[in-house]
Amino acid sequence: MELSAKYNPGEVEDKWYKIWMEEGCFHASPDPAKAPYCIVIPPPNVTGVLHMGHMLNNTIQDILVRKARMEGKMACWVPGTDHASIATEARVVNMLREKGIKKSDLGREEFLKHAWEWKEKYGGIILEQLKKLGASCDWERTRFTMEPSYYDAVIKVFVDLYKKGYIYRGLRMINWDCEAKTALSNEEVIYKEEGEKSKLYSVRYKIQGSKDEWITIATTRPETILADTAIAVNPGDERYKHLAGKFALVPFIDRPIPVIFDDYVDKEFGTGCLKVTPAHDPNDYEIGLRHNLEVIDIIEDDGKINDKCGVEAYIGKDRFVVRKMIVKDLEDQAYLTGTEEIVNKIGRSERTNSVVEPKLSLQWFVNMQSISKRALKAVEDDDIVLYPSKFKNTYRHWMENVKDWCISRQLWWGHRIPAWYYGESHDDFVVATNEEEALVKAREKSGNASLQSVDLKQDPDVLDTWASSWLWPIEVFDGFDESCFNASSGEIQAEKNADLRYFYPTDVLVTAPEILFFWVARMIIAGYEYMGEKPFKDVYLTGIVRDKQGRKMSKSLGNSPEPLELITKYSADGVRVGMLFSSPAGNDLLFDEKLCEQGRNFCNKIWNSFRLVKGWEITDGKDDKNEIFINWFESRFNNALIEINDHFVKYRISDALQAIYKLFWDDFCAWYLELVKPAYGDPIDQYTYENTLVFFEKLLKVLHPFMPFITEEIWNGIRDRGNTDRIMLAQWPVTGEVEKPLIILADKAFEIIAGIRNTRNAKQISPKEPLELFIQQPADYGNLAMFDHGMKKLANLSQVYYQQKPEADHTGFMAGTVECFIPLLQGIDLEKEKSEVEKELEYARGFLSTVLKKLDNERFVSNAPAAVVEAELKKKNDALQKIAVFEEKLKQLNALK
Repeated sequence: MELSAKYNPGEVEDKWYKIWMEEGCFHASPDPAKAPYCIVIPPPNVTGVLHMGHMLNNTIQDILVRKARMEGKMACWVPGTDHASIATEARVVNMLREKGIKKSDLGREEFLKHAWEWKEKYGGIILEQLKKLGASCDWERTRFTMEPSYYDAVIKVFVDLYKKGYIYRGLRMINWDCEAKTALSNEEVIYKEEGEKSKLYSVRYKIQGSKDEWITIATTRPETILADTAIAVNPGDERYKHLAGKFALVPFIDRPIPVIFDDYVDKEFGTGCLKVTPAHDPNDYEIGLRHNLEVIDIIEDDGKINDKCGVEAYIGKDRFVVRKMIVKDLEDQAYLTGTEEIVNKIGRSERTNSVVEPKLSLQWFVNMQSISKRALKAVEDDDIVLYPSKFKNTYRHWMENVKDWCISRQLWWGHRIPAWYYGESHDDFVVATNEEEALVKAREKSGNASLQSVDLKQDPDVLDTWASSWLWPIEVFDGFDESCFNASSGEIQAEKNADLRYFYPTDVLVTAPEILFFWVARMIIAGYEYMGEKPFKDVYLTGIVRDKQGRKMSKSLGNSPEPLELITKYSADGVRVGMLFSSPAGNDLLFDEKLCEQGRNFCNKIWNSFRLVKGWEITDGKDDKNEIFINWFESRFNNALIEINDHFVKYRISDALQAIYKLFWDDFCAWYLELVKPAYGDPIDQYTYENTLVFFEKLLKVLHPFMPFITEEIWNGIRDRGNTDRIMLAQWPVTGEVEKPLIILADKAFEIIAGIRNTRNAKQISPKEPLELFIQQPADYGNLAMFDHGMKKLANLSQVYYQQKPEADHTGFMAGTVECFIPLLQGIDLEKEKSEVEKELEYARGFLSTVLKKLDNERFVSNAPAAVVEAELKKKNDALQKIAVFEEKLKQLNALK
């Protein structure tokens, strides 16, 4: 095999992904002989293109799936996309607007044709981009939340939950997106403090029938004054008791509104008076219900003021335009008594960023209190484990305070609500899976047998996107297919569905903390409701990808790199490694492109190591001097493998990569290969070569989940293999024996070699000049002489002497508690040598002082684990030994003056 001098990632990545796909390496199906391992992808929006968050999330999923596949499990990673009601409809509306077409001119069916055309043209882009990253999804299982079978499943669940009493239709205060013209759930509203401070306006209302008595309120929303239907005060507030039974006049229009008394009002806040606007504030709405107040809605669905406001100048203008107008008019007519700047959290739509309007609306809801109890208990009892665990408290708080979920959206793209209306009354509707079933139910409910299909009108709204994706772990395996879903009982019979029985519950969900409630909690609810079982065992919550300044990445800031350009520049493996070098679970990732460069450099290091090994000539036999190095690396690998496996179990994926990186770069390349490498032009013995190939293969295996492309390329080049012998299907290494004393001795030998190299640099001694080494070590230290050959080879030593000191002028250093001496033919600079020893002595004394402070602290000694205290005691003893050595060395140098 002709080896390229440089690794060519573009060519390698395209080649191997095509081969993997052609050979069906990613496909999974039930196999009783294998343990299942399953991950369902958080379905990206069908409108989406790959961004850095996707890169991180899907790299982690791919790593977990590839490792499971190598462990002999039937690893199944299910891909797919979400129809994304609001985002997709907005894209299609914009596309039509560019063509001069209005959505309202088309009608529902014609608009949906355009939407489906858009989806077919652009909807699969992000999945194709994931292939460039190396994602080993089972593409044969790709799902879409609006494909026919999935659509039917969503409708079946709506009908079932309505029948069970969980879904209801009601007039409630909801969150309204004036830009998208749709309702939002509470979780789709993002509250945050904004740069521009809000203003608190103090406005006075005249008391009806009085000569000059006024009552003053404070509001941040003066545009809603014209919808006020009361002024509320606390019943315990003596200042306003005389106003019982009286009315105040709304500014400009002099409409009388009652002064009411309600415990909700905080008499210590502001003036102690509250304007009550039931149509435009959720708390005011509750007060209105208690006092049977009129509801006056002056804001239209598009955010414009309507004629119910009673002031012609404001009609048809945007709410924020009217705010400025009304403040000026209040000031001009002496109603405004003061303005104060305050810090106020503004609620914005998670999808459109539009300021959300509280609005009284007839919508569909899920009663969350009763249906969510098992989902709370599952996480509380660690039946489902969140990583990192800090999110458990967040989850608990949300679930214990869960509000009913508004699931209707005023859109056309989505799952249309399966309710049909047949009369004028609020209750004249039925819920059914289709129109034929609805007609039967409507005739039965109304008692009117003559009703026809033309008399039925289906609800025009669609369901919240999350009301379909909460079924994802079940429906990707066709859990609501008629073959296994009993519509009468609302139960899934998993034993009738081979995929569901085998792969459910899935193993881990990898997702972002910001959708812990949008999606994760709701999937858990649906899992227990329909499967009686959790949907996944673990939830790994990634952090947010930020730039190196800590800012969230966005196109507007220009700080979000294009992922595919990064892949072209640094390779897919390089970018995967770069993303993971600083991404601990649940903590934000401060992305720096230099990390991808480091990933690319690692690829080059691996490739060059491969070229080195494959370039050796081989001779029969065995070089016994290499046996100790082979035994050492075997133990070092096994010890690292224990650590790596432990990191995987705890979802410390970045830590696992760091351990592998150090194992390959430091232990294998910097030490092992240098120790066994034959002299230039000489062959290597067969025994050492074969062991080196075995080590390289083991390293490739642990690297493969992180760097799939280069490892597959080298795997198929390092030996002659069959056409289907792929590393992605190879067995994950098994931990063998660990000789810890041998590892410790090797580390000490490497420390000595590093000390000799540093001495050469400091004394300007040529690397080509052989040196003698004298070692004095503690009696119980172990047999360092086992590594004499390695030390001689890598430090260019002519001889190593033990428990002796040189008689000639010499220099020295400490390797832990081992004293090392090197004779110097040209003599030594006494003052320089003395200065260096004094620095070492000063450092050792400072280190000892730090350790003693810990050990003198009774609380530390009493509360710290025994192993930690023992480690500090060892540090103390080592420091004392070093100090004694440096003091003796200093004494000797002083004697030479």
